[in-house]
Amino acid sequence: MLKYLFFSGGFFFLGGNFWMVLFSMIILFYLVMMANVNIFMFNNMFSWMGLDFISLLMISLSIWICFLMILTSIYIFENKFFHKLFILNMNFLLFFLLLTFISMDLFMFYFFFESSILPVLFMVIGWGYQPERIQAGIYLIFYTLFASLPMLMGIFFTYKVFNSMDLFFFLDTNNIIMYFLMVTAFLVKMPMYLVHLWLPKAHVEGPVSSSMILAGVMLKLGGYGLIRFLKLVVLFSVKMSIFWMIISLMGGVYISIMCLHMMDLKLLIAYSSVVHMSLVIGGLVSLNYFGMVGSLMLMVGHGLCSSGLFVLINILYERLGSRSMLINKGLINMFPVLSLWWFLLLSSNMAAPPSLNLFGEISLMMSIISWSKWNLILLMMISFFSASYSIYVFTGSQHGSLLKGVNFMKMINFREILILFLHWVPLNLIIFKMDYFMI
Repeated sequence: MLKYLFFSGGFFFLGGNFWMVLFSMIILFYLVMMANVNIFMFNNMFSWMGLDFISLLMISLSIWICFLMILTSIYIFENKFFHKLFILNMNFLLFFLLLTFISMDLFMFYFFFESSILPVLFMVIGWGYQPERIQAGIYLIFYTLFASLPMLMGIFFTYKVFNSMDLFFFLDTNNIIMYFLMVTAFLVKMPMYLVHLWLPKAHVEGPVSSSMILAGVMLKLGGYGLIRFLKLVVLFSVKMSIFWMIISLMGGVYISIMCLHMMDLKLLIAYSSVVHMSLVIGGLVSLNYFGMVGSLMLMVGHGLCSSGLFVLINILYERLGSRSMLINKGLINMFPVLSLWWFLLLSSNMAAPPSLNLFGEISLMMSIISWSKWNLILLMMISFFSASYSIYVFTGSQHGSLLKGVNFMKMINFREILILFLHWVPLNLIIFKMDYFMI
């Protein structure tokens, strides 16, 4: 069980060779997939490490996205733009993420949960290409730390009550202070509406690799934490869930309407992540089986779909030097093959079959409507406007007349099509094994 952890530690000595790192990621993914996981309980590795089905899903997603990040960031290697530092940074990030998802000890979970922010900060500040990236980094750190330091106090309080930090020994504390200390950090990380401002900034100012890992895995840390920690405060969550439900769903409606008049493609996809995560929060705070299963499906589906959309936007940015829809238009005349991928990924983004997002949203809707039938109105609006802004992005970027100044652009190469293919195929083929999610 420990072999893949030691293997990931061996990344640090690869010296920045592009193909070696890529090959190592594939082997690491294979080793994780070979892990024999019991669906109903943790498989112990160390005294403070364990693996269950939810952890395995998140670890597989992390390695897959990191593998695609290296494939996308080939220009960093070609231009020798601190490429060894980039690889080291990314390996640290993956290492921290793996350790976060297999921690059964509360303090270890907190330590790695917080450590995973630093490599993303270095990516945004070091390889971002906008002058406002320092401000984005400060937003990222302060939002996360402001919510997470109280959580450390909550962890010490848990130790005082249970004389243990092991996830196995927790019972419900029914303590209001404990509830806010524990849950706030994860709601900021998701991010929930009202505390979401760090996310669009970090996406827009950072390079494509930081956007991929942020959308693909970092947002899932919040959902994963809520799944693990809500059992500490179940009784009080029942009373409080109305507030989070209202804030999330109303915020989801508001942001999906806001997406309809945005011109920056990257900003639009970043805000659509907040809409998806608002549904996940709604499903988790409804505290029922379908809510948890649906949020798990949507987290994995959104990770692949959103990451793929950021890659698409980056492909256009490398050729046109802009992410604005005023410049990126009529692209079906220039790149017909890319229009197919825009269509496939945007249809998955609006939860069209056969994507994993569809099953996730159906489960979440069952869960949220069973909590209160009045939520149906908000869910209808979120679904309608989500479809609207997906269609708006597709028509705005693919149709219309080409910009007059665009005479020649580099063609789409096989590497870029492969990256898009590797995002789309898992997203749409997992539906053949939906029973895995029905834990």
